[in-house]
Amino acid sequence: MQVCLFLIGASGQESLPDIAPLQEIEGLRKLIVHEPIIQRVDPRIAPATDAPSCVLQLYFDELATLEAAASRDGAIHRALRAQSLAKRFTQQVMAVRALVSSTPGRETRAQRCTYLVAYEGPAEDFDTWLAHYLQHHAPLISTLPALRELEIYTRIECTIGLPCARVDAMQRNKVVFDDASALADALASPVRDLMRRDFHALPRYQGSTPHFAMRSTYGNLATQ
Repeated sequence: MQVCLFLIGASGQESLPDIAPLQEIEGLRKLIVHEPIIQRVDPRIAPATDAPSCVLQLYFDELATLEAAASRDGAIHRALRAQSLAKRFTQQVMAVRALVSSTPGRETRAQRCTYLVAYEGPAEDFDTWLAHYLQHHAPLISTLPALRELEIYTRIECTIGLPCARVDAMQRNKVVFDDASALADALASPVRDLMRRDFHALPRYQGSTPHFAMRSTYGNLATQ
């Protein structure tokens, strides 16, 4: 199972850092850069006023490889420190469940539209929560029209030395579409009604559930 480091830029900050140093990190399998979309794509949820300035996702095949890159004075640490970015980002390492996947290759630059969701938690019983989500909610999500990707993330503990504050969402997920119009159409579809009905049947949990519509860039990010 892959692991992913989320680097979440503070709302209202400058936009993207220089991500070129991150692309050369040993063991990095995929880097995705998300930037907020201002337009409304969700008929049920208004655009967030506190959307992150950006979200970086760094994927690794092994936790040990990620831990090495994110260790004190590791490659990720050095890249953040060189740009004085520590206070601009929060961090979380999570396990990746890729349930629907058609990710562009690293050699090809591509843009898509993503809906990032966080369940801050905690759940009253996380095992019950996750079992329901994977067995009932995720299959509904997977039937959204024109869906390109569905990933579900759960938190894991690890050794990491990045100088960024940690966040502790109990779960995240993302759905990915070709563009904002496709995302908006999916969120207005009858499948979303079924998802909302199941959402109210989820096991009890606390915390908010922020939704952020993002423009997502894959592949060779240095190619303009």
